[in-house]
Amino acid sequence: MARELLSMRKLSEVLRLSLEQQVSVRRIAASCCLARSTVSDYLGRARAAGLGWPLPAGLDEDKLEQLLFPVREAVSPRPVLDLAYIRNEMRGRAVTLQLLWEEYRSHTPDGYSYSQFCQLYRDWLGKQAISLRQEHRAGEKLFVDFAGDTIAIVDAKTGAITAGHLFVAVLGCSNYTFAEVTPTEQLPEWIGAQINALEAIKGVPLVVVPDNPKAMVTRPCWYDPDINPTYQEMAEYYGFTVIPARTGKPKDKAKVENGVLIAERWILARLRHRTFFSIAEANEAVRLLLAWMNAKPFKKLPGCRQSVLEQMERPVLKPLPERRYELAEWKQVGVNIDYHVEVDGTITVRPTT
Repeated sequence: MARELLSMRKLSEVLRLSLEQQVSVRRIAASCCLARSTVSDYLGRARAAGLGWPLPAGLDEDKLEQLLFPVREAVSPRPVLDLAYIRNEMRGRAVTLQLLWEEYRSHTPDGYSYSQFCQLYRDWLGKQAISLRQEHRAGEKLFVDFAGDTIAIVDAKTGAITAGHLFVAVLGCSNYTFAEVTPTEQLPEWIGAQINALEAIKGVPLVVVPDNPKAMVTRPCWYDPDINPTYQEMAEYYGFTVIPARTGKPKDKAKVENGVLIAERWILARLRHRTFFSIAEANEAVRLLLAWMNAKPFKKLPGCRQSVLEQMERPVLKPLPERRYELAEWKQVGVNIDYHVEVDGTITVRPTT
């Protein structure tokens, strides 16, 4: 600073020339070999301190320095924002940055302004991953799919081996995972497994996001998909919306893609050396591993899948209906010349007029 290079003798000379001799700033700067900005700064400090000329008796160099350069109290640093907490709270369906900032300022009145608060959070959020992260609100989406790997089911009488297919459902906010082994991936298994998933989480989300299986989505389309009538009827019964993932867009269902990968590693891989003689026996083993997996603590976030489900998701899920949905298959048929229609290939029914 200029003060460090300027002796008290020269400072006194600046004050004498200005206050007693009324010399201009330009001439004082030339006489004392100082910058004009430095001279102006010191004269402004002298006026603020109420100093005149001659200087008061007993005012030595130390006191003069204290008058002109008072020591400012150190500004206490602002408390560090818990940005991970903010992000976790933002997953609530109705929580906004405005609400979180108001709560923050109620505890820290001299804290960050709203714009600074938002900017700090967005800067931090942008550093969490290179690709755009999807933020999932509590109770909003349930992602469903079948795993690519299967589990062997051995017939105890014949020794024949059939494949058990692993259905996986993942809640977007909590990552709570449900899994179930089914004999096929046909419509009845899709419907039954999804009903079991809803009953496992004890509620209904706003949206269910499946892949585009032919059993469920007759014509995949992002804007107007053609949903299987039975699946659509089930969705209306439980009160959720079906939004299939776009074809060739795995990030639309990244949650269940990751959930399937985890289920294959933490469930199927652990059961690879076991022999199962029925679907029910395999599901019993899957349920035990699921309970362990959902209770496993997160590495970078507080809690686990189970605790986040209970604290954040379950309170905002819609309630289940009193009765379980009963499967009803729909089929478009043509009326024969004798006014009969064919059902299941063997039964003919004459429609009433």
